[in-house]
Amino acid sequence: MGEFWPVSDVLAHLAGTWRTERSVRDLTSGDTGAFTGTTVFRPLDEAGLLQRETGTFTWRGVARPAERTLRFLPGPTPGEADVRFADGRPFHRLDLTTGRHTADHPCAADLYRGEYTVSDADHWRTVWRVGGPAKDLLLTTDYARVG
Repeated sequence: MGEFWPVSDVLAHLAGTWRTERSVRDLTSGDTGAFTGTTVFRPLDEAGLLQRETGTFTWRGVARPAERTLRFLPGPTPGEADVRFADGRPFHRLDLTTGRHTADHPCAADLYRGEYTVSDADHWRTVWRVGGPAKDLLLTTDYARVG
């Protein structure tokens, strides 16, 4: 993705339903996996959005149901959000005003380094590199707006 699409209001942009496809690669073992499903951003009772991802994760030939929930809360400007885990713990800040953002999240001995890129109104991607004593993963997720 060479060109980035600036987002002036990140919560308005993300609201709705997205087809979600993720590839997962263990850079140490060479194992690969995939997630396919749907991500829905719906309004929270308070300000912000609840992100609910549901689908199927296949790893080493075994398919299992998978889900994840995050909270996207308003940031200091409409182009920014405060991303939190479902229980309210901080995950990272997100600023898509240029259409691209990098985020770090230290988790115990591991470091999650993510890059968000927006290509147009209906497509965006995240690429997370997870490194630590027991992990060396690359997770690439493509989102395409549904409807």
